[in-house]
Amino acid sequence: MKGAAARRWRPVLGPLLGWLAFFALVSAQQGWKAALSRLFPQVSTPVFERETLLALTAQHLQLTGLSMLLVLAAGLTLGLWATRRRGQPFLPLVGNLTTVGQTFPPVAVLFLALPILGFGPRAAILALFAYALLPVTRGVILGLQSVPADVQDAARGLGLSERERLWRLEWPAALPSTLAGIRTALVLTVATATLAPLVGTGGLGVPIIAGLGADNLALILEGAVPVALLALLCDWTLRVLERSLTPWATQT
Repeated sequence: MKGAAARRWRPVLGPLLGWLAFFALVSAQQGWKAALSRLFPQVSTPVFERETLLALTAQHLQLTGLSMLLVLAAGLTLGLWATRRRGQPFLPLVGNLTTVGQTFPPVAVLFLALPILGFGPRAAILALFAYALLPVTRGVILGLQSVPADVQDAARGLGLSERERLWRLEWPAALPSTLAGIRTALVLTVATATLAPLVGTGGLGVPIIAGLGADNLALILEGAVPVALLALLCDWTLRVLERSLTPWATQT
């Protein structure tokens, strides 16, 4: 029993080592400066000097984490409520509202939020929240609706209450699609958070935007490479967690 549990969680060691390697990489400020100076000898400012890369990464992760907490709270609640008896009449409305967030580009949401929230992280979090809400909500709804009607009828015939059917039948069926939605939302948030400096927030988008303004490819790479690695690492980590938490599901 213990051996089976150990084998199930052993793949998590790979992402854990990946995270340690990632933080070691972004902590090597002098290494980045030396490498980018060698690649771009004509550039006088190969790295962003007002903040260390580690500090920018911490800001990026904080912004992503706060946005995802709001997305999870709202997405799980909306998805659950819209599939219950009281919320089912509002299911199309929930779908339309969450789709609106991805209809507008994140930049448009950022600037629309400026007159209300002003410069700072609140406008960025609002844009990230609106953009990432759809995958989580849709994943919950599709998962909870995936239980066949005859299985639901059989559960009722066995005397299971609505709450018991939810936790024993519907939620295990919904877990794979819910986790897939969370993974998609997280990767989107990590990538889209690079736009946050446009409204006065930090993160790995700072050197990217500074490099674009100064035509400095070294600065662009200083921000773009960690963002790409971070997105891949988040995707890998959640894929491994999906396999560990839902071994009964077929993973793509």
